[in-house]
Amino acid sequence: MSDAPSEMVFDANLPNLSRPVRIKSFYEAQVFVRRWTIRDKDPLIRVLLRKLEKADSTVSVNEAIRELKRELASRGLLPAPETPLH
Repeated sequence: MSDAPSEMVFDANLPNLSRPVRIKSFYEAQVFVRRWTIRDKDPLIRVLLRKLEKADSTVSVNEAIRELKRELASRGLLPAPETPLH
């Protein structure tokens, strides 16, 4: 369960960080949320971290990643995906 499917690869911002962080695996998502928890001390982020740490199936991993993306988006920390040029 260490790797997320390729469609799960995404960029995310930490508050007050100049560049987005590329998240390419479930493990990287866990590390990102741990760092976010340390920076913000937000109780909702701690709940998200616990959910990520307890995920033990593909279904729970996918749900935790979706919840991470929702939290990032609600706080303006999920950069818009680049649209390919045709």
